[in-house]
Amino acid sequence: MQTAPEEAPTPVAPPHAHAWPEGGAVAPPHAPVGPEDGAVTPPHAPLWSGIGAVTPPHAPAWPGGGSVAPPGAWGTGGTGGPMAAPPPARPLARRLFAPLAALTGVAAAFAYVGTVDPNEPGHYPVCPLLRFTGVYCPGCGGLRSAHAFVHGDLPAALGANALAVIGYGLFGVLMVIWLIRAIRGVPMRLAASPVLWWGIGAVLALFTLVRNLPFGSALAP
Repeated sequence: MQTAPEEAPTPVAPPHAHAWPEGGAVAPPHAPVGPEDGAVTPPHAPLWSGIGAVTPPHAPAWPGGGSVAPPGAWGTGGTGGPMAAPPPARPLARRLFAPLAALTGVAAAFAYVGTVDPNEPGHYPVCPLLRFTGVYCPGCGGLRSAHAFVHGDLPAALGANALAVIGYGLFGVLMVIWLIRAIRGVPMRLAASPVLWWGIGAVLALFTLVRNLPFGSALAP
């Protein structure tokens, strides 16, 4: 009597076997996943843009995957490099050190000039240009102007050196801006263009010329 051949059992994929499309098996935890498998991406599997899987917590964020990069991931930002973290803010005392040091030095100089009267001879050296040529330089009368300014005599300060008084005002505005930026944690940068330096030189030359001419005697100290 002839017996019918036994039907071969359907093979079951072992735990570490590959997932074949014709086998219908589910990919094991560490098996490679391809775009044609249709399986769910395991926790540590690479992300393929074609299977629509969700990026695992520690997987790299690919531009084509449509996933959101985790907080510590590398961001492209249009350059492909990591997103630089902002530097930590310095303490307020360190930010205020430079402007307060500059303000203290200038205040000490004004206090000295205010105490030691430059109108009395022998306290300060004479301008060498005025001594040998009789020509007033742009700084002539500056000490007398500072002395009068400290004592609140603005007309005398302007008469000694009007350009110096304008400089006092500009310095005060600069110090206020510097202190405000230091409190807010914004760096103070002074970038003077060549045009500005040429402009300052032209103003000094014109001031020197006018105060040495007869019609500009009001600007002479």
